[in-house]
Amino acid sequence: MRVEIHGHRGARGLWPENTLPGLSRTLELGVHALELDVALSADRRLVLTHDLHVSAITSADTRPAHPGDEQFPYVGKAINSLTLAQLRTLDVGVRLPRHPDDPFALTQAPLPDTRMPTLGAVLGLVGAYGADGVRLHVELKSDPTRPELCPDPADFTELVVEELDRHGRLDNAAILSFDWRVIAAAAELAPGTQRFALIEEDTLHWHGCLGDDVPAAARAAGATTISPEHVLVTPEFMAQAADLPVAAWTVNTPERAAELLDLGVAGIVTDYPDRMRELWRERGLPLPTPVRPLRPVAV
Repeated sequence: MRVEIHGHRGARGLWPENTLPGLSRTLELGVHALELDVALSADRRLVLTHDLHVSAITSADTRPAHPGDEQFPYVGKAINSLTLAQLRTLDVGVRLPRHPDDPFALTQAPLPDTRMPTLGAVLGLVGAYGADGVRLHVELKSDPTRPELCPDPADFTELVVEELDRHGRLDNAAILSFDWRVIAAAAELAPGTQRFALIEEDTLHWHGCLGDDVPAAARAAGATTISPEHVLVTPEFMAQAADLPVAAWTVNTPERAAELLDLGVAGIVTDYPDRMRELWRERGLPLPTPVRPLRPVAV
């Protein structure tokens, strides 16, 4: 039986999230899928970031992009109000321990002087590793309740599909979003690419009245996989999903992962792929192969 380990934002528990060095180390550790988040900058560049505003937890200002830049400092500003040049001045390699309840500040190895990458740079990195056996999971950050912070979902999806196609990755990628308008657009633009409908209690209302059968609604929206927050996964949910694969997020303890494996999930999204690899070994499940670069890689 193949059950997949999906590295969340690379491996957020181990290395800085959504960064080239973090993603490269996750490839070398070994995952079935590499998950990352993308948003659109003011100059329409696809950049890796989980947040629609520059996060004070994952990002630190270093200098203005040009002398006298009135938008500096950039931390706290909307991602879509800043250009790639401005975003590239941020240091995204050190998680700031400003929140005592943040577990990742304790376990994440800092990688200072790391810059926010573009999706194209990530695809180049994956190509340099020859990581054809690792699926790239691209989550499009789109919020229909905050349209001023997000691009048009169809336009956004088209830009991502074009970038994946340019690098020959459409057949070995997945498009993910909590905004199911992205899922519908991807079904039209790239029908051969997997589509993960993300769900959590706080965003279910985005899609109107879904009724009691959320997997059926995701299926109707064009999803090929449903990806719920792990607390939503119950025997009843799994029965409704039927032939629609379920990838549960974000699962960081082997105990909860074991429960989900027993329920029959197809994938575990985790900040700690190392912990999941140990569980996979204990269960005799096929492990993803660690990947080494085919040529020297500068990250």
